[in-house]
Amino acid sequence: MAEHLPEADHSWEYVGYEPARERLREALCTLGNGYMATRGAAPECAADTVHYPGTYAAGCYNRLTSTVAGRQVENEDMVNLPNWLPLRFRMYSPEGDTPWLTPDSEALREHRQRLDLRTGVLERTLTYETDDGRVLGVRQLRLVHMAEPHLAALRTEFTAHGGWSGEIEVEAALDGSVTNSGVARYQQLDGRHLVHVNTGADSPGTMWLRCRTSTSDIRIGLAARTTDGSGALHTGTAHADEPLRAVQLLRLRPPAVGGTCAVDKIVALYTSHDPAISDPLHAAIDAVGRAPGFADLLESHTAAWKQLWEKADLYVPGDAGAILRLHLFHVLQTLSPHTAELDVGVPARGLHGEAYRGHVFWDELFVLPYLNLHLPEVSHALLLYRHRRLPRALAAAHDAGRRGAMYPWQSGSDGREETQQLHLNPRSGHWLADHSHLQHHVGLAIAYNVWKYCEASGDIEFLHTKGAEMLTQIARFWADSATYDEDMGRYRILGVLGPDEYHDSYPGSPVPGLDDNAYTNVCAAWVLSRALHVLEELPPPRRAELCERTGVDVSELALWEDVSRKLRVPFHDGVISQFEGFGELAELDWQAYRTRYGNIRRLDRILEAEGDTVNRYQASKQADVLMLGYLFSPPELAGIFHRLGYELDDETWHRTVDYYLHRTSHGSTLSGLVHGWVLARVRRDEAWTYVQEALEGDVADLQGGTTEEGIHLGAMAGTIDLVQRGLTGLEARDGALWLDPVPSPHFTEYGFSLRYQGHWGVRLRVRPLGLEISVPPSDMPPIEIRLRDRAVSVAPGRSAVLKLPDPWSG
Repeated sequence: MAEHLPEADHSWEYVGYEPARERLREALCTLGNGYMATRGAAPECAADTVHYPGTYAAGCYNRLTSTVAGRQVENEDMVNLPNWLPLRFRMYSPEGDTPWLTPDSEALREHRQRLDLRTGVLERTLTYETDDGRVLGVRQLRLVHMAEPHLAALRTEFTAHGGWSGEIEVEAALDGSVTNSGVARYQQLDGRHLVHVNTGADSPGTMWLRCRTSTSDIRIGLAARTTDGSGALHTGTAHADEPLRAVQLLRLRPPAVGGTCAVDKIVALYTSHDPAISDPLHAAIDAVGRAPGFADLLESHTAAWKQLWEKADLYVPGDAGAILRLHLFHVLQTLSPHTAELDVGVPARGLHGEAYRGHVFWDELFVLPYLNLHLPEVSHALLLYRHRRLPRALAAAHDAGRRGAMYPWQSGSDGREETQQLHLNPRSGHWLADHSHLQHHVGLAIAYNVWKYCEASGDIEFLHTKGAEMLTQIARFWADSATYDEDMGRYRILGVLGPDEYHDSYPGSPVPGLDDNAYTNVCAAWVLSRALHVLEELPPPRRAELCERTGVDVSELALWEDVSRKLRVPFHDGVISQFEGFGELAELDWQAYRTRYGNIRRLDRILEAEGDTVNRYQASKQADVLMLGYLFSPPELAGIFHRLGYELDDETWHRTVDYYLHRTSHGSTLSGLVHGWVLARVRRDEAWTYVQEALEGDVADLQGGTTEEGIHLGAMAGTIDLVQRGLTGLEARDGALWLDPVPSPHFTEYGFSLRYQGHWGVRLRVRPLGLEISVPPSDMPPIEIRLRDRAVSVAPGRSAVLKLPDPWSG
């Protein structure tokens, strides 16, 4: 069996060809630049049960209506755009009867695929031997340009081995027949988003394709210039019976005795969403005509990646470092500096596949903490995506009879609720009602991100304008959602879902929703207190303007203050309850289910297929209560509980952690990350099991067939942030960088650079004996560093080495 081979932490390589793993490799070898991304599919292969080529542009969505289980269901999807990859080849025969060579053909003798993380180049090397004994070597280089976001390129080199001579026939194409069909459980949904496909040739060697999306009416222009190694252009011949494909045919003759010839395919993609263009097709044809050759494109692309890596420097030795670097690579090519120019959010599955239909959930909660300290301009843009959809969130709250802003659990193009009405349980084949739109805690995540971005970046202008508007309206929603219970003397939030997702109602209840989800209530209290703080700190003219526009008055602020101090947090048996009544649910026989099914990550599907429901049991899909330990440091979390009138001591928190460790199935890739993060500060000997699960979640496809549908971007970013903030205790708070490193036997030495309030390239390096901080020269003020037992000031151009206390030295 072929295995991944890490190479100096800078490459990701697969040796051998495994059809059963091909779609997973396609996802992990996706190339992108923040504007668009293309899966690592073989250009010579069409979509089938093994291969799934896909190209996606950030923010390019379309809406279709399907008939499912007798109901009309409307879904918005990130669109699989026309495929620019197709390039197939075969030994030339005048009769045209020789087979096209693909990895699935019997002629394949060798297959190797290598993703260079430093340069963002995917290299494939293959060897074929035909029935008549001719051996052909093929080497392919692919890039999606990091400097010029509309360009992509493919170089294919052919080498004749064994002294044979003859011609190779090459067919290059642009394919507009693609559909959204990469997720098996969506097969009953309409996936044909592209209409009005037209193709043609603009000049010798250049072909084009244009189309549009059926409902959103996004116009798409794609052009390709195909040349041989000498740069000569070739006139293509379109197939009359293939109206949805632009096709060019070339014939090449490799030099005898090991000589090599090459074909270069340079591609440009534009859509009508792009600024400063008149017509996407004209822009694509013009761009591809002006683009330099492959070698020059490779050079400028590599230089752009070099600059990006300098901003995102990460040093972790060993196999963990190799995986972290792969994770960082995928984060950077999904949310690159180009993203700062776009109106897009954080797609939960990247630009790597069609799972979750490309929607935006709460994953920015796990992504922005990393970006805040490296690419704050990208964080700013992602928050602007939310601010532009604030009017829609206000309307959604109004329609629900609430004040303030109710952001959707799943967001797409315009910010309406995109959560599906039905979802398929592939184990039982049943279509079930989906109530996950009740996860209103997504608004809390947005508010948290606003606050943390402003603390890290020092962007007071954003905090006092758009940030204050979002905080105000989100806080207003939660204050209005709280119901005062006279008997308890507490405010309660009823009928919501927490992060767990398994539990969507009480057993036997026909009404969805749960009461007093601890995560939701605690975070709501925090948001209300933050909003009050921001309003108090606003310059008087700005405060007056905001209050006048929103209608916030003194009585409403008094309500916020009261709710922020009296929200109920349920407890049972000395631990925090996930929600009211969680401790009264039945205990699950975990061992029996593990014995019967092995993998029980999707326990909800298993129980539903048995005619049961997870709502009956103390069983969580992923971290819910423990998310509080992910978002807040121990002192900060204790402070929030104290403000609410509860005392959260270490013993209670440790009992709570232990309680949920034994009642969680980890049906989400985020779960291992959060558990590892929390355990790193509670019981670090156990943390590595969960950290390792988070690291391997996608590369080993631990969820069983989900990564091939798109990587889990939040989990990938979260593992990087585990090193950046989780192990170091790094917080940007109160005008200082706070550090509280915890020792880990598996991360004994690591380092990274970051940006902090105008300082570029601040370097932190943690070793067993100390913590080193270096601030690059500038005219900025010194950085205040605070540890548990001391505070230091590090001026630009200086370094400080701080000795760490036991147990580091032991």
